[in-house]
Amino acid sequence: MSRAILLLAHGTPNVLGEMAEYLSKITGGHLLPQEVVEELQHRYSQIGLGETPGQELPHLTKWSVSQGDALRETLHGTPVYIAMRNWSPYIADVVAQMRSDGITEIRAICLAPQNSRTSVGLYRRALMAAAEGINVEFVAAWADHPLLISAFAERLEPAWTAACAEIGRKAPILFTAHSVPCRTIMTGEASIAGARPGTPRQDTPDPYAVEAKRTADLVAQRLAHIGLTERDWYFAFQSQGVSGGPWIGPTVENTLKALKEEGHIGVVIQPIGFLCDHVEILYDIDIAFQSTAAGLGLKLWRAESLNDSPTLTRALAEIATAPAPAENE
Repeated sequence: MSRAILLLAHGTPNVLGEMAEYLSKITGGHLLPQEVVEELQHRYSQIGLGETPGQELPHLTKWSVSQGDALRETLHGTPVYIAMRNWSPYIADVVAQMRSDGITEIRAICLAPQNSRTSVGLYRRALMAAAEGINVEFVAAWADHPLLISAFAERLEPAWTAACAEIGRKAPILFTAHSVPCRTIMTGEASIAGARPGTPRQDTPDPYAVEAKRTADLVAQRLAHIGLTERDWYFAFQSQGVSGGPWIGPTVENTLKALKEEGHIGVVIQPIGFLCDHVEILYDIDIAFQSTAAGLGLKLWRAESLNDSPTLTRALAEIATAPAPAENE
């Protein structure tokens, strides 16, 4: 039996002209208004995506490939593949290549550590549809893996220490994760997207929000030794989408406003739902939230993304070689 590791990521367009098609993948084939496409093109252009392919891959693709390369080197010969749900290399295409390569057993790890049945669930459904006849172990969540927590804490500590030193007092920490539509985490609703045909309706709430806050809490605990307490950190959901209906909050914008009203003069942001730089970090935080903070009179710092963190690689290696997948649905 030939075994391989499959890392699953969201996917991102390679050039601005692919934006409309890319967004249709995310929305399940629904075309978004032209003004929405143009707004997303603007945001991606601000972080370096152009009209023609550049010398480097887009940020998300580049870092996902890099994380896969580091894992492959750590595992000393175990094949490691990278696949994307919403853009190339697509999950179905990569699984076809794995089949051609003689792979008969896959351990799949989502590069999104907190499980949501409408995000991670969609990865799973796409993988299962493509991998018929291949034994698949699917790791649905690893939000509290000790090495993941260590990796985030290693990035956060220097940022928080520097911020506190600059303002002469403790700076609040704002942990963030990507928002999702409220309807997708309601009891029952959420299960539909990731389920196989005939799967019974789920009667439990989607775990995503709880797992995201759990990650934040564990990271904060790692900084207790330098004085961080539970009163020093907050949590918000970022990057609410443009589709209709409410998205889960609180929003980062409202939280920044509340922190200013409480008398704070600076804040450190750490996005704990993302493992690498991409548009939700490089634009939403580094450009949009920086502008919001400046308008409020707040100084904003951001902890460095995990990107090529050796500790993250160790976390992925432990999950890849564990006796059984850390599945949590």
